[in-house]
Amino acid sequence: MTDILFKEESYAVIGACMKVHAELGVGFLEAVYQEALEKEFRKRNIPFQRQKKLSVFFDGQKLSKYYIADFICFDSIILELKVSKYLSDSQYKQLHNYLKATNKRLGILINFGSQSLSYKRIINPSC
Repeated sequence: MTDILFKEESYAVIGACMKVHAELGVGFLEAVYQEALEKEFRKRNIPFQRQKKLSVFFDGQKLSKYYIADFICFDSIILELKVSKYLSDSQYKQLHNYLKATNKRLGILINFGSQSLSYKRIINPSC
């Protein structure tokens, strides 16, 4: 049996997202969910950095361009927030590319734009 990567941390982050979605519902801009989630993370003592600039590497060299993560939680999970009716393949691929470029092991794509909160854990196979 395989262990789930960052199981407890993921559970804590997704639980906070569920609380925010349950209270705010659908229809706000992403920035509103970000602010509410920041407050919920603080309340739950979940360590995070908001709007964290992450270096991107190519062929072992740091690029001048960078990625700004919505959140980095527990110093190891990239949290990417979306507000759309459905999550698309391109959004999954975008987060997967962020993981590869930053050498982070786990990303969670969260969608606040549907009636039920939806999320997807994405693992970087390169790590």
